[in-house]
Amino acid sequence: MRRIRRIGVLAAIGLAGVVALAGCAADGAGDMGSAGAPAGQEGAGGPGAAGIEGEAGAAPGDGQDDGGVGGELIDPRSIIYTGEVAVRVEDVVAAADRASAVATRYGGFVGGDNRQVGEEYARATLTLRIPSENFAAALDALGELGEETSRNIHTEDVTAEVVDLEVRIATARASVERTRELLEEAESIADIVAVEEELTARETRLAQWEARQRTLEDLTTLSTITVELYELETEPDTGPDAEEEQTGFLAGLRAGWDAFTASVRVVVTVLGALLPFLVTLGVPVGALIWWIRRRRRTAPDAPATTPQEGTPAGA
Repeated sequence: MRRIRRIGVLAAIGLAGVVALAGCAADGAGDMGSAGAPAGQEGAGGPGAAGIEGEAGAAPGDGQDDGGVGGELIDPRSIIYTGEVAVRVEDVVAAADRASAVATRYGGFVGGDNRQVGEEYARATLTLRIPSENFAAALDALGELGEETSRNIHTEDVTAEVVDLEVRIATARASVERTRELLEEAESIADIVAVEEELTARETRLAQWEARQRTLEDLTTLSTITVELYELETEPDTGPDAEEEQTGFLAGLRAGWDAFTASVRVVVTVLGALLPFLVTLGVPVGALIWWIRRRRRTAPDAPATTPQEGTPAGA
């Protein structure tokens, strides 16, 4: 019986190997027929005819055959585009509104808008999310808002990571399905607990890879442009009117007032620095002086000596 079982197992293994070899041979024959067979041996419109036409008759770049010479790439590159541009403008608020309109015109949106407008300066920093195919056009349009002073462009090719994530996710999904089937077949509590722990770990890993895939898809689909807007610097007035304003009664009064306020600030600063010492030393000294004066007032006067009777006053 054991010999019969062994023979049966060996026969099954051998049959499976023969089937696998036959399948590989069929695939290889199909590939040879589609790639290297003459055009007349296959029907019109067949894979071989299309391949030979793409090699012999189609011009480069026609895109007649995705896998042939000159055809389009099956898997385009996944590239993250990031740009930074600084523009000097006359009106920051108006330029920021126009930058938001540029993002909308090219199919994007404003991801961040930070504006600082004061009396002496005005500045705005906007973060725009633009479709990657419109990245260059939008960047040029933003540079035309005023006088462009700087531009930085960064690119990152993440094609390998995207392909790797796709393979990992497909494998992880299949693994999760198999683990769920094992969970349904588990009977003992120990088996159920062990399978559930393994299922949780695999689902967590799958969720992490899917989240990274969504992030890469967002970064490659929408590029990021940071535009910084600031106003033109105001030049100082150096004409004759400005020189006249620096002299005369008003100029002297202004200079005197500035000197007076500066002196007051110095005096107040010195008093503030001395006040802790005056309080610390003045209170004990004042109390000591008050105590001495009070003791002198309450002390009895010494009695005056009178001359004895019969003693000359001059003795």
